[in-house]
Amino acid sequence: MMNKILWADDEIDLLKPHILFLEQKGFKVTPVTNGEDALLELEQDDFTIVFLDEQMPGMDGLTTLAHIKELFPNLPVVMITKSEEESIMEDAIGAKISDYLIKPVNPNQIILTIKRILDRNRLRNEKSAQSYLQNFNQLTQQINDRITWEEWIDVYKKLVKWDIELERADENLRQVLNDQYAQANYAFGKFIEQEYRYWLKEEPGERPFLSPDVIKEYVAPILKQKQKVAFIVVDCLRYDQWLIFENEISDYYTIETDFYYSILPTATPYSRNAIFSGLYPSEIEKFYPTLWETHDDSEFSLNRFEEELLNLQLKELHIPTRAKYEKIIQVEDGKRVADRMNDYVQVLLSAFVYNFVDTLVHSRSDSSVLKEIAPDVPAFRALTKAWFRHSNLLQMLKNLAEHDITVVLTTDHGSVRALRDTKVIGDRETSTSLRYKYGKHLKAESDSAIIVDKPADYKLPRSKGATNYIFAKEDYYFVYPTNYHKFQNRYNDTFQHGGASMEEMILPIVTLKPKKI
Repeated sequence: MMNKILWADDEIDLLKPHILFLEQKGFKVTPVTNGEDALLELEQDDFTIVFLDEQMPGMDGLTTLAHIKELFPNLPVVMITKSEEESIMEDAIGAKISDYLIKPVNPNQIILTIKRILDRNRLRNEKSAQSYLQNFNQLTQQINDRITWEEWIDVYKKLVKWDIELERADENLRQVLNDQYAQANYAFGKFIEQEYRYWLKEEPGERPFLSPDVIKEYVAPILKQKQKVAFIVVDCLRYDQWLIFENEISDYYTIETDFYYSILPTATPYSRNAIFSGLYPSEIEKFYPTLWETHDDSEFSLNRFEEELLNLQLKELHIPTRAKYEKIIQVEDGKRVADRMNDYVQVLLSAFVYNFVDTLVHSRSDSSVLKEIAPDVPAFRALTKAWFRHSNLLQMLKNLAEHDITVVLTTDHGSVRALRDTKVIGDRETSTSLRYKYGKHLKAESDSAIIVDKPADYKLPRSKGATNYIFAKEDYYFVYPTNYHKFQNRYNDTFQHGGASMEEMILPIVTLKPKKI
């Protein structure tokens, strides 16, 4: 991969010999004349190193550096200055520059600086790879042991950590990690098949927190202290994607991250309704049948009454307030909410549902262009990162921090990269989802699916007379024998949800307390 250099200097025309020299050495150089243009280029492309002139008119080097480090904290920046004043260098070094050069610079100096930085990155990557391989056997042993739900959270956190640290590792090492992920999800699927239905009979403390516990355990205690809360549910957000969000907002909040397990199926109509109601799906159908009425299993049919369910739960918890609720699906919705922020900071509880990540998941399934842009998990994370940096959600979080509002942010389920098909047999009334189905007398391979013959044991409704449910394990997705190859070609290597995998079930729930600035 070609190393890309961004060079910002108001006298960039005088540096053309240096740029030509670097291009002859195999580097691609993008020249700009000011800090504002440098930031625009960084938003549009990925660079290996930035060379930054300290003395530029307008936004000077130190100011530009501060913005770069806020947006791209790990990007190496080399400061170039005419001055040898100690205070300037202290400011630059304090802002975490990778190196600095004193003008006039010569091409050999620049090449040596680049090689030193690239070698530092190479050594860092090699150290991460060595550390992972040293811990490989220990993690494998942990996966193979009979571990608890708490230990499964620990396993998943470790795998996500390595996945992010080894993003730039060679293909062979990435394959070792992917194989270990697959091994973990194989064992996790068996664990859920054995334990999940018993959790539904136990009290919190004996089992993990589940979707119906979220508001009761994380939001209600803050409200009972008369503190204002913004409750944000980002649909289909995985833990690794949350870590991207965390990095972007860490300057504004003190962050406490916990985890809970999504109920099955890990699909919006079930898991998100469970969050807002504090009830399992069969209980919603029993106690509030008009709020469970549906003509299909889509979100727009089954998730129309989240506000009503939330306020009913608040009443049940003896919290004397009504929530102000908003669902953000389109860009225009986000702008509208951002413009009305003063309305939300006045109430005790405001609740927001952001659908963009889920929309991104489904868009990738239908778009060959998005599949090409995000061909794997690291690239899909990068796509999420690009959205979040320019999103109304980020701006909302910054605004809430300014108003000293505590934020509880979570998701209703994650998603898994579906790479293996498995055949399912059912009638024409069977639901259409790829990672879970309900219908009459559904049949699937037990190795690839959890088969539920008694929906009541899983606290699931018998919607439309359904006699059983099935949930895909690991990275399987369901395909009918008829039109088998058509659906296989369409849905292979897409991100899906509804089944039983670590990525779909083990979910971050985060309490954000504004920092006092």
